Amino acid sequence: MSSHATTPGTSPGTSPATSPDASPTTSPARRQDRAQLGVAALLAAIGAYTLYDATTLTVGFADPVGPKMFLYVIGSVMLVLAALLVLATLRGDTPQAEAGEDVDLTVPADWVTVAKLVAVLLITVATVNWLGWAIVGAFLFAGAAWSLGSRTLIRDVIVGAVMSVGSWYGFYVGLGIPLTPGILDGIL
Repeated sequence: MSSHATTPGTSPGTSPATSPDASPTTSPARRQDRAQLGVAALLAAIGAYTLYDATTLTVGFADPVGPKMFLYVIGSVMLVLAALLVLATLRGDTPQAEAGEDVDLTVPADWVTVAKLVAVLLITVATVNWLGWAIVGAFLFAGAAWSLGSRTLIRDVIVGAVMSVGSWYGFYVGLGIPLTPGILDGIL
């Protein structure tokens, strides 16, 4: 019997470290993606404001859970995720693209689409108190779909109207939070 034992997949006389199938033992130096720290800071700021806003919300004593509970949970989860993102960033972890992701990073950003989405959001914020959530929510959905390339305007408006009216009643009946009815006050 030979004194030189071989491992499966290697030829005699070669060691596993020098065989072509062996993986490299050293990994390249990890670099920190400092932009993730900015995302973590933004996430922490929004989570802290959400917790602060929950303390200022006045609700009745009859509902032990109420809408405050959701704000406390959401704000706390955002703070925990921000802390985890900071730890991951300091360890050098960087996000990996999914295998099915079809993003070409060499193509510049589509600023026209971004401008359209910003305009839709600004119009939504400016008119939600006057027109009400049911109308503005439908506009928000249809406008966002149009900005992203949809050309079925009537279908987008119908889907947006169903979603906004459904969410209006969901908040009003399910959570006891009245969203602004706007010009549909008395109809909804």
